[in-house]
Amino acid sequence: MNSILAIGGVEIRRFLRDRSNVFFVFIFPLLLILLLGSQFGAGSGQAHVSLAGGTGSELAKQLTGKLAADGLKVSSGRPESVRAELSRGRTDVGVFISDAAATAFDAGLPADLEVVMSSQSGAQAALQWVRASVQAVATEQRQQTVLENAGIDPAQAAEALKQASASVQPPRLEIVDTDNVSQVFTGLGKFDLGAAQQLLLFVFLSSLTGSTTLIQARRLGVIARVLAAPVTSWRVIAGQALGRFGIAVVQGGYIMLGTALLFGVDWGNPLLAGLILAVFSAVAAAAAMVIGSVLDNDSAASGIGVGLGLVLAGLGGSMVPPEFFSESLQTVSRATPHRWAYDAFAEIQRHDGGLTEILPQLGVLAAMATGLLVLGALLLRRSLSRAL
Repeated sequence: MNSILAIGGVEIRRFLRDRSNVFFVFIFPLLLILLLGSQFGAGSGQAHVSLAGGTGSELAKQLTGKLAADGLKVSSGRPESVRAELSRGRTDVGVFISDAAATAFDAGLPADLEVVMSSQSGAQAALQWVRASVQAVATEQRQQTVLENAGIDPAQAAEALKQASASVQPPRLEIVDTDNVSQVFTGLGKFDLGAAQQLLLFVFLSSLTGSTTLIQARRLGVIARVLAAPVTSWRVIAGQALGRFGIAVVQGGYIMLGTALLFGVDWGNPLLAGLILAVFSAVAAAAAMVIGSVLDNDSAASGIGVGLGLVLAGLGGSMVPPEFFSESLQTVSRATPHRWAYDAFAEIQRHDGGLTEILPQLGVLAAMATGLLVLGALLLRRSLSRAL
């Protein structure tokens, strides 16, 4: 077991020793995720409003109820957390209620609210909804104050306003969204979709291009020297596979942690997200084993790895969400590991899915990894007896 870990560790260090790999593995993915999220990132189809301050006050209660009744998604938090959500595009509008505003509202006086809009494309529309809801709450409060000033008991005034509101049928506008695609992305943050797509793209791409280290190890006689030691061939193969797997997991884990800290990406259940990454990395590592065993030229392997990685990523939904694919292309995309991993991430990110919901995707990925790993091991054993 120690020999397998040693071989795998050497492969990871040899890959990271190439400085160009450091840029494409650790820096470029985050830059691309930032670019895609800033340009094309979309929040949920439902406008999201966050309230800060005024906890337990009548103003906060009435405003929350009115916003929710108007169809907006409402959440509350501390002022600093709400500002962070606004900067990351996870909420459309932030409403900040000061203690003075809450006290003025209880006294029937005008209350000043601080309303901040995010840079999201739909934030302007959400702001109009918030203004309408705030105006409605203010109107109801003024009506209550007028009745109380006229000498009517506060409870009776509230009941009279409630009855009057129930007796009047307000105008109703119903908008039916027939686009199922827009509903699929409900609940996603600004960077969530792009982060999952780029994770799958770069993990697989880096693994395939990393197959060049396997070819170099064969050419330089590294594997032959290892076999000269008291190490069996299957341990050498297992160590090589572990090295490829380690490269994929290190990059994937870095992207997940980096996007969660820098961009607030919600990966869902962290254990399930890590499990999806591990199984997908196994597929990528096994595919790299196949390329590194079949080809004898590391430059050709690098070119084929980039081309094949981009094609599979495109077909699997890592460039354009597969929800936009035609039916025929949907069928083709399911032949790629990217699509199964994409569906698994979508399940835990958008629908709070558990292990049971993603078992089919994990099963397919595990089968792909097993098949490619067996094929790669057989090809590597044959390549060891082939002159380079």
